[in-house]
Amino acid sequence: QVQLVESGGGLMQAGGSLKLSCAAPGRTFRSYAMGWFRQAPGKEREFVAGISWGGRVTHYADSVKGRFTISREDAKNTVYLQMDRLKPEDTAVYYCNASPYVDTDYKHFASWGRGTQVTVSS
Repeated sequence: QVQLVESGGGLMQAGGSLKLSCAAPGRTFRSYAMGWFRQAPGKEREFVAGISWGGRVTHYADSVKGRFTISREDAKNTVYLQMDRLKPEDTAVYYCNASPYVDTDYKHFASWGRGTQVTVSS
């Protein structure tokens, strides 16, 4: 099981940028696809972005396409989410997770980290 620690969240005005990090200590990190998910108050958790092992394939939710960029740095066992042109509807707790392939269904994951809060003011 891959341990996950998310960081980088905060309060930002609409139109601003934030970069989230997810550290996943362990030798097996480079063998996993990584994904970012988010959950807003009162809403179901949803897929945001995913990146394949090796980093050649990325996938984004329509709501963030063109504004968010997922990347990974295997040497640091870290995956990032660069969030630009933030909107108030991006407000949520953001989580990362690992899987053998990019998986957009949060129900497939048995455990989660604590997440990091992102709040975007209008």
